[in-house]
Amino acid sequence: MQIDINSRLIALIGTPLGQSFAARMQNAAYQAAGFNMVYCYCEADSTHLKEIIDGIRYMPTFLGCAVTKPNKENVMQYLDDFDPLCKKIGSSNTVVKTEAGKLVGYNTDGYGALRDIKEHNIPIKDHVMFSFGAGGTGRSVCLELAEEGAKKIFISSRSEKCETLSEEINKFYPGVCVPVRAADEAGIKKALDETDVILNLSGLGMKGKEEYTCVDKSFLNPKHVCFDATYNPAETRFLKEAKEVGCTTINGLGMSLYQGLRQIQLWTGGKAVPLDVMRETLMTILAEKAAAEKK
Repeated sequence: MQIDINSRLIALIGTPLGQSFAARMQNAAYQAAGFNMVYCYCEADSTHLKEIIDGIRYMPTFLGCAVTKPNKENVMQYLDDFDPLCKKIGSSNTVVKTEAGKLVGYNTDGYGALRDIKEHNIPIKDHVMFSFGAGGTGRSVCLELAEEGAKKIFISSRSEKCETLSEEINKFYPGVCVPVRAADEAGIKKALDETDVILNLSGLGMKGKEEYTCVDKSFLNPKHVCFDATYNPAETRFLKEAKEVGCTTINGLGMSLYQGLRQIQLWTGGKAVPLDVMRETLMTILAEKAAAEKK
């Protein structure tokens, strides 16, 4: 990749980022499409987020940024405008800098998750969902599920976040969301008995937290479709145990692929993006990781 005075940058802001495949995937797409762009990492929490966002705002080299844990909600206060869906969600994973220098927030997480679920021919409309996680990713995905016509969405977290998120989504879609605290095992088991699709949007099981899972294996049954937003490792403890029970499992690779596709479209003003190159790059990375782990 040749970098020159006309190259434009995209930074991923969050922590930890060691598990991310985004830079390699996105840069492969930029190169294949002939975009003079570079995707790079900026590992940072919310401590100096305002200063980082101001840097992106005032440096012409940047077209915008991607945002991940723990900054998706905090970044909203530093932006100038929002896509209507992003405003409803209350969190942003994609920031686009306009020609006028304004920073506009979008959220492509929900788009990526729903497109991947649909690619697996899993119905959403009139079906019951359960989200473990009520943070930035949970907000985006649960609101998209509500817009898609989910019959009911249980939302679980260790804190009051599940109640807060349920209340916020219910303002737009009355009665669709039901909060369940993570400590309420009886409530979780009862909710899962009527659930069709279980989504782990909590981050439990990702690289560095591999020993954790969002739900006890005994609560799962073969009727469940189990989706995990994590793609590194490719099979989390949650998905491994779900497969042992006989559940259909989906990891976060497709979600990452499709949300990344949407991001590039936003940063480039809707230009065509080589999805096949992005998919092949992700598959190559996974194959390399699998080979390395066998050594």
